[in-house]
Amino acid sequence: MKKIVLLSIVVTVLVSCQSNTKQKELAANYQKVTEQDQPKLEASIKRGESIYNDMCITCHLADGKGVPKAFPPLADSDFLRENQTKSIKAVKHGLSGEIVVNGITYNSTMAPLGLLDDEVADVMNYINNSWGNEIDNFITPEKVSKL
Repeated sequence: MKKIVLLSIVVTVLVSCQSNTKQKELAANYQKVTEQDQPKLEASIKRGESIYNDMCITCHLADGKGVPKAFPPLADSDFLRENQTKSIKAVKHGLSGEIVVNGITYNSTMAPLGLLDDEVADVMNYINNSWGNEIDNFITPEKVSKL
């Protein structure tokens, strides 16, 4: 019985540490949109739409819903909301391996798109603010370059 209680305590501490680490990572990589940033964000979103239409639309489609089991959705994506850093890195450097989006497993490869940091920021701002996404995270080229 003591072993079970001790194991429960250890698991609780580990989960708590992981949760705190995740919260710190989110806080470090999220920049809330301020009223002062709004015009910059709107311009970035407009540029990002053009980049999306050139580079992303083929796989993720015009509505951001992707192709089931082939290309994950960006619209209402739990992965996008919960993994902003990994999403930015995927746009910048590509992504391969298994990910789970909205409960569906995807195991494809997204090749690096060859985008500059400002283009990555713009397309991420577009995605974060399209198709019902309301991810209050203003991505800047400086943030992208730090990743």
